Amino acid sequence: MGIIVANLFITLDGVYQAPGGREEDTESDFAFGGWQAPVSDDEADAAIGAEVGLIDALLLGRKTYDIFAAYWPHQSDDVGSTLNRVPKFVVSSTLTAPSWAGTTVLPDAAAAGRLREEYDQVHMFGSGVLIRSLLAADVIDRLHFWLYPVTLGQGKRLFDAGTIPASFRLVEPARTFPKGAVSLVYERAGDVKTQDMPGA
Repeated sequence: MGIIVANLFITLDGVYQAPGGREEDTESDFAFGGWQAPVSDDEADAAIGAEVGLIDALLLGRKTYDIFAAYWPHQSDDVGSTLNRVPKFVVSSTLTAPSWAGTTVLPDAAAAGRLREEYDQVHMFGSGVLIRSLLAADVIDRLHFWLYPVTLGQGKRLFDAGTIPASFRLVEPARTFPKGAVSLVYERAGDVKTQDMPGA
């Protein structure tokens, strides 16, 4: 059985919208597209590249798929070569003719969960709406947050009202990078537990 890994580039205040470019996703008049590059560095970029190298299949939500499909087919670096080579899956109820070679359209999150039966490492990037659906269905095995030292005050956030209560455990040592970004890898650890603090 394989695993589904959700990679998310995220700010200190939980925003994941449009890290890669100014016009990547301007929904709701988002003013900070391209926020990731100024707080990234060569070590962080190399670590992301190494993560991409682990991919056996790529899983995306529709909006992220459209962004990736417009950019990555035209890139030939190591990351682009990998993303263009591996099988790609997009969850959508409206997409009928995907433009990116090697793409299969899946009807729903349940179908996405079954990819673990075929591939060792299924990786996601962005795709916050799909991540929330898969978390609710308990079919995401790892959350890999690439946390950057910036706050934006606006934008799409992964965790909001309606988030499923759950506990997580850190499964790899936290890794820090020169400009202050941190790599954090979590797995589900059951339900939320509560207790009083000692002396409370």
